[in-house]
Amino acid sequence: MLEREFQAKLIRDIHNRFPGCIVMKNDSGYLQGIPDLTVLYKNHWATLEDKKNAKATHRPNQDYYVEKMNEMSFSAFVYPENVEEVLNEMERSFQDCR
Repeated sequence: MLEREFQAKLIRDIHNRFPGCIVMKNDSGYLQGIPDLTVLYKNHWATLEDKKNAKATHRPNQDYYVEKMNEMSFSAFVYPENVEEVLNEMERSFQDCR
């Protein structure tokens, strides 16, 4: 599966799991290494860096931004092999922030 196909499916899955959420695609050309997606849901937010598979390489600064944003709210690398686990963690994170 291509990364863009996985990302499209991931966005659909996020909308199904978090009705009414806003999913925004970020511009890595503006800030290199910033995660691909920002998810806004009620009074919560998360960022996700999608990869086509678990072995895909990380670009410069991606680890930095995912770690930094995870300290602030929720952020993770997501790929087909861990998508359910990441979405479950994101859901728990959103519940913990109430």
